[in-house]
Parts: sequence; structure tokens; C-alpha cells
Amino acid sequence: MSDQSCVYIKKEWDIVAARQMGRDIATQVGFKTVDQARIATAISELARNIYLYAGAGKICFEAIETVQKKGITIKATDEGPGISDLAQVMEDGYSTSGGLGAGLPGVKRLMDEFDIISKSGEGTTIESTKWLR
Repeated sequence: MSDQSCVYIKKEWDIVAARQMGRDIATQVGFKTVDQARIATAISELARNIYLYAGAGKICFEAIETVQKKGITIKATDEGPGISDLAQVMEDGYSTSGGLGAGLPGVKRLMDEFDIISKSGEGTTIESTKWLR
């Protein structure tokens, strides 16, 4: 099973659609309720960042399976302004939106793997994976 599905994030309602699609795929992979909630929370944070800071982008999901394990990869991509100070946005409690500041460090904690690439003026790509336990 290696199939990719995407939700384009242009308006606030798209965040809900992305959450729902991600939760559905996580359920199909076999994640239990608690991990489904973790995955949905990570998706919300990533989609909200696209909506607030980039204006538009997409969240893609891929159910992945290796010989040893199964999981879900979430890839958030935008062509926004990029993140000028990656170290700062990865600090716990840092928030530019006045939110709770769970932000990207929260996504990193909720998922098992986390990778971020951002170029000023070119956008940001964040890829995170949760493995089935």
C-alpha cells in the first residue's frame, strides 16, 4: 500500500478536510483512536500554518508499509515566504500567531519522524511520519 492523497489548503475549511482525510487514512492503516487523534492534531497544525503564513499549499498523505512496519507520512508543502529562522520556530512556546505555541515542535513530538526544509522566498516542505506500534 503506497498511495498518495492530497488536500489543497486555500481556505480555513480545508484544514478540516485535511484532518478528516488524514484520520481516515490513519484508520485504514490500523492506528488506534489515541494515535489517530495525535495524527489529526499534527495535520491541523501543519494545515493551519499553511493557511496563516503561506496563504495556500497542500497536505499529502501516504500510507507506507515496509517489511517490518506500517505507518502514515504527512507532507505539507507551500510556496509561501519560507521560514527565516528555523531554530526559533522549533523552540517550545514560540508563536507568531499568538496561539498556544505547540506549533512545529508539537508536530515533531506527536510524530515519530520529522523533517523540515524551508527556503526564504521559496516556501516550506515539512514531512513527518507516524509508525504503527
